[in-house]
Amino acid sequence: MSRNIALIDVNNFYVSCERVFNPKLAGKPVVVLSNNDGCAVARSNEAKLHIPMGAPWFKFQQMANEQQIVALSSNYALYADMSNRVMRILNQFSPDQEVYSIDECFLDLTGFQHLDLLQYGQQIRHRVAKWTGLPVSVGIGASKTLAKLANHCAKKRSEFDGVCDFNQLSPSQLNRLLAELDVGEVWGVGRKLTLKLKAQGIQSVLDLKQANADTLRRQYSVVMEKTVRELNGISCLELEYAISDKKQILSSRSFGIPVTDMNSLVESISLYTSRAAVKLRRQHSVARMIQVYIRCSPFCSGEAFYGNSLMVALPMASDDTRVLVKHALSALKKMYRPGFNYAKAGIMLTELQPKSGQQQDLFALNQEPKSENLMTVMDVINNTMGRDTLQLANQGFKRPWKMKQEHKSPSYTTKWGEVLTVS
Repeated sequence: MSRNIALIDVNNFYVSCERVFNPKLAGKPVVVLSNNDGCAVARSNEAKLHIPMGAPWFKFQQMANEQQIVALSSNYALYADMSNRVMRILNQFSPDQEVYSIDECFLDLTGFQHLDLLQYGQQIRHRVAKWTGLPVSVGIGASKTLAKLANHCAKKRSEFDGVCDFNQLSPSQLNRLLAELDVGEVWGVGRKLTLKLKAQGIQSVLDLKQANADTLRRQYSVVMEKTVRELNGISCLELEYAISDKKQILSSRSFGIPVTDMNSLVESISLYTSRAAVKLRRQHSVARMIQVYIRCSPFCSGEAFYGNSLMVALPMASDDTRVLVKHALSALKKMYRPGFNYAKAGIMLTELQPKSGQQQDLFALNQEPKSENLMTVMDVINNTMGRDTLQLANQGFKRPWKMKQEHKSPSYTTKWGEVLTVS
């Protein structure tokens, strides 16, 4: 029995979130910039004509002003909240859901054959649009790879009206459609791999579908073999219903201004470590190692460059913010060199293990209950009253070094003081 895997993708997600709360942006070219307003990370269809993806903003800023392109700083709190709302809505359409990214999810609709899935896909589009204001496209296929391709067609080809179901096409119709798609559109086939495949005559998705899977496995990998089989409707990639715990947790940012003093670096490292510790406790893990790094900008010609990193092993694995910050700062003090303009700092928690299996130190004072209670109180207060309501003092309060967000929209859905008002 053929499976029905659906991929639902929010169109131009970051830009669409901004347009929900600022309808004046509709129809205008809009770009959303990365941290520190550095690069274009999302574009409306109107802006794609002028701004390449990932383009450094300083190179295009003047042209953007001339073309009246609206630039916005990334507002990740808003995007995360809108994503959660969309995923909760989509979960109502199938109990078998894999949240693949902030703006994409797979639904297994195999048990829904008694329904008209094209109509079902339109119901999904209309409900998400009505309840959140966000536009989505729906692609359906016999495998995850085909669902991704179907979603591409739903988004790019107006004849599908936002929903494309490959399973409702005849084999000849599907092959004609795949013959029109560049092989680079296949999920997992990147730019370099596209060049290699084209060099051996595989130009279209249909060419790859009809290629010998065993031969390509010997030339590339088992991943390529699975891709070919998925294009032929053989499902090799199952939905992942549970989000697996992270093996590493990274927290880093570029500074909004050059940082030279130790106090600012202490504040930033303490803040980033605290952010990572919250994620660590959220997945009920403890960390055995912490890596700290600082560096100058490699793009500032004429300035001396210095960068360094240091890995520190904790005496005992921990999820206590105070313990992690203490060891991170000890590493920072060993690396810091005065006289440099630092541009970025960060930390990474590694050697993560489940807290339930944490090995104790026979000779250490038993601080575990007190530590756990304190961290629980901190997390509860910050979750209910807002991030950093309760924090370590050495994280700083004014943080003049924090990243630039000169064009950031309000946090409409996550801060009471910035809720949209209607007059």
